[in-house]
Amino acid sequence: MNLESPEWYLNRELTWLAFNRRVLHEGQDERVPLLERIFFLAVVGANLDEFFMKRIGGLKQQVGAGVRELSVDGRLPQEQIDACNLEVRDILRQQEELEEELKRHLSRKKIKLVAYADLSLSEKGEAEQYFLEQVYPMLTPQGMDPAHPFPFLSNLSINLLVSVRYPESEHSYMNRIKVPVSEDMPRFLSFGKNGHIITLEDLIGNNLELLFPEMVVESSEIFRVTRNAITEPHHEQANDLLQMIESALRERKFAEIVRLEVGWGMDDLHRGMLATELGVDEQCDVFEVNGLVGKRDLFEIAKLDRPDLHYPPHKPLDNPELLDDDPNIFHVIRKHGSILVQHPYESFDTSVERYLREASTDPKVRAIKMTLYRTAGDSRVIEYLIDAARNGKQVAVVVELKARFDEQANIRWAEYLEEAGIHVTYGVVGLKTHCKVIFVIRKDFNGLRRYAHIGTGNYHSGTARMYSDLGLFTCDPDIGADLTELFNYLTTGYTPMRHYRKLLPSPRMLKKALLKKIEREIRGHSAQSPGLIQLKANALEDREVIAALYRASRAGVGIDLIIRDTCRLRPGIPGLSENIRVISLVGRFLEHARLFYFRNQGDEEYFIGSADLMQRNLESRVEVCVPVETPKLRKQLRQWLDLQLANQRNAWEMQPDGTYVQRVVKGRVGTICIHRKLIEQTEKRLAAANRTNMKKTMMVKKK
Repeated sequence: MNLESPEWYLNRELTWLAFNRRVLHEGQDERVPLLERIFFLAVVGANLDEFFMKRIGGLKQQVGAGVRELSVDGRLPQEQIDACNLEVRDILRQQEELEEELKRHLSRKKIKLVAYADLSLSEKGEAEQYFLEQVYPMLTPQGMDPAHPFPFLSNLSINLLVSVRYPESEHSYMNRIKVPVSEDMPRFLSFGKNGHIITLEDLIGNNLELLFPEMVVESSEIFRVTRNAITEPHHEQANDLLQMIESALRERKFAEIVRLEVGWGMDDLHRGMLATELGVDEQCDVFEVNGLVGKRDLFEIAKLDRPDLHYPPHKPLDNPELLDDDPNIFHVIRKHGSILVQHPYESFDTSVERYLREASTDPKVRAIKMTLYRTAGDSRVIEYLIDAARNGKQVAVVVELKARFDEQANIRWAEYLEEAGIHVTYGVVGLKTHCKVIFVIRKDFNGLRRYAHIGTGNYHSGTARMYSDLGLFTCDPDIGADLTELFNYLTTGYTPMRHYRKLLPSPRMLKKALLKKIEREIRGHSAQSPGLIQLKANALEDREVIAALYRASRAGVGIDLIIRDTCRLRPGIPGLSENIRVISLVGRFLEHARLFYFRNQGDEEYFIGSADLMQRNLESRVEVCVPVETPKLRKQLRQWLDLQLANQRNAWEMQPDGTYVQRVVKGRVGTICIHRKLIEQTEKRLAAANRTNMKKTMMVKKK
């Protein structure tokens, strides 16, 4: 078989849209609590917004540049756009149907999303008072005529197109009103005591006479634009990077519009006028929305305080190894050698944040080095880094300014850290720094010792409660030596060959190592010692990795792939991939961990890290994968992997044509969410550790 043939590879964009179908299914699933179903509906809306900003935006740039290069699956950029539009429109149709269904269910639970006209007289009075005091001062109607050019429209803003005329005239005037949704002004407003909720744009649309006094309001129609987010600067020098990112953000604000959404039933002339003024193709780029325009805002409804309509509360537990009698976390790590933490099942606060907090105050800590890709707005991570600098530690932070949609926040954090006297660098020119590492150098009783946390997720306290991630604490000397090399590379940008003993960093080593390990599995495969490869990642897109997996399958090696979203590989094709199965897990928490396992003729290898199996991660980013070598920790990873692979409730199996089929639930056990099972597994592990500690305490007392 020719493994270069496009027929063996699926389209990246279409497989990502297929993932959103699986997310939407969670909203359609009646076993999911009602407000969580609303949450999944909002997630799909947010994901599609990002899809147009990043993926469609990038493809449109390729079309504009006249790119004729085919994708791995043999499509031109415009062909990909056309195929995506068909998929998106079908997803939108299902979204709209689900929105109506969920509104009916909400109404039965006394949460009523209604039109302004359905409010009682007293509720309308309350709403009008709110409008006058809180909304009216924020509104700025903008006319559109020869004296008033078409106004600027910000990305993803909700807008009203209002047509008015004088009472004695037939000439209409068009106006735009931006709906001022913000952190201070929610889109959904509740009035009265009956649970009636209306939208902010509906409130504005029913009080337009105050904005246009003594005029006739002919129509008020809603619309929304999506702008291209692909404004990558071509930077030449690292010291110019900050300025270039700021320039790119300004460019993004005024970037090309790639999608126009309009409310259902908008006047054809108005729709055509908007498309013309905004420079979009009315047939391809205009999407008529039945229901709420901008469904991502349903996150507001999903957050309502109704415990009966949410998943049972989950409180992350302490890691058993970190519950040591010794209050010093560095002593605990030294005692165990390595400790594995699993978020959100185990607490981010009592593990990662504790590690950084103690490092900032421990008098024996000499230096802290860290990579920062994304963090929370009220980050304690930043607070502890500043405390460390004030306490005389040497602190160096590599801030990734090009973290998509977090650029502005990271610029702010970088400036804030610099003001506190922290050494801030922006990584290596031309590469994103995506690895997750906190490196601590401490003066122990026998000299300097290096401690590290290496993770699969960002140092973000919010996502640590929603994303499923892994992290490794270690004081392994070889890993410490490797991290010294890594940070010297990150802070200087010099690229001579650096020698790593255990870490697999990209872009120089990781891809080569993965390909070698796949080939080794092929060579070592036999009936007596069958080969086995198990890879878990968010995406599998790199063609060379896929081709290597195809070769392994043809050699008889068993391959299990747990890939959350994009997957170009086609499993189950006779003579090519019949030994490969691909599953996708979608549920309460976002699967975000990366784990690579190779049986290696019984000398098993486990790696965790920050890299997905995508060309950009393996060739254009600084990533780190670390081996997990402790038998106890390997046993944990084996249990974790086996549980995910055997899961029935949240697993979707990929078919050879790229479609997915949800596994059939069998019996009561099959109805339990994979994340519920992992919560229970964590509870059992902590309970067993507590029992052991209690026995030790009792034995000490007896002595």
